[in-house]
Amino acid sequence: MKIITILGARPQFIKAASLSRYIKNLNNSIPQELKEIIIHTGQHYDYNMNDTFFQELEIPEPEYHLGIGSDSPARQTGRMMMEIEKVLYLEKPDLVIVYGDTNSTLAGSLSAVKLNIPIAHVEAGLRSYDRTMSEEVNRVLTDTISTLLFCPTKNALHNLKKEGIINDVYLVGDIMLETYQYYQDKARKNSKILEDLQLYPKKFMLCTIHRASNTDNIENLKNILTGLTMSQQLIILPVHPRTKKVIEQNYQVKEALGENIKVIEPVSYFDMLILEKNAKKIITDSGGVQKEAYFCKVPCITLRENTEWLETVEQGVNTLVGVAPKKILEAINNFRTEEVKFNEPLFGEGKTSSKIVEIILKKFAN
Repeated sequence: MKIITILGARPQFIKAASLSRYIKNLNNSIPQELKEIIIHTGQHYDYNMNDTFFQELEIPEPEYHLGIGSDSPARQTGRMMMEIEKVLYLEKPDLVIVYGDTNSTLAGSLSAVKLNIPIAHVEAGLRSYDRTMSEEVNRVLTDTISTLLFCPTKNALHNLKKEGIINDVYLVGDIMLETYQYYQDKARKNSKILEDLQLYPKKFMLCTIHRASNTDNIENLKNILTGLTMSQQLIILPVHPRTKKVIEQNYQVKEALGENIKVIEPVSYFDMLILEKNAKKIITDSGGVQKEAYFCKVPCITLRENTEWLETVEQGVNTLVGVAPKKILEAINNFRTEEVKFNEPLFGEGKTSSKIVEIILKKFAN
């Protein structure tokens, strides 16, 4: 059976690592049971957000690298579709696997459905119920046209049921947990990020800002940085290329960047895990980082008014603060949670890949 996996951004590399490894191990015991071909759209093209992840996570080299790069959402998605379609015509896969909610996800799904190729959506059913987010539109459309829907949580399963999507929907747990469990020891042994930055465990906070609603809106980004600066806490900020560009080009934003905020280049997956594990708190607008905060048992402050990972808010380990400086400051100073709150298996048990492959083989046994 031939599978095409479509990737393009950091979170997808992390998710795909576990499933690709499982397929590889399966093929070692049952030769050619599943043949995986990887398409890399090039949505993330910075070395620290791209090549280093493939190396650390031992993801097979993509057979096709489309090199699309940055563009407006519509143009980027359209260009991806044109190139993905060429590959699908050539390879004639039995199944296309897409991950998450990026433009690469939507482009891969639309390309496949137009050619009547079945689609498996890993991380199906997530909803923020904010259609102003392109990610929300991507995930809703992808879920609507997918053949197999693999849900990470019970909430995701419930969201699909509310929308009338009930066929071939499976609760398999979160694949990022599986990746975290597999690599956490390797990260601890190989990462030197704390030594390099001269950091002590639980003596700093970690922040990531990448979402377009926060980086493309000058006022929002300025307010976030103002709140971080007001805290006077040491904050490590691995800067996303989009965020870095805005900071460099806008005087007001640059002025809001206090001396307590240490800006560094994007880091590898191993380094990110170590920073997350050792942070006192994590401040982010990333869905993936919210989950990793839970895996690492670190309180999370989310720079949004909503989240797809409502379980973490209900559990009391994640708080939504938006972009108001006073709310950010209040959370940095006062938001705390008990470690026992992190013990619930909100994201499964780390066996997602085996469940997905078993379902795929049963569905396409012939």
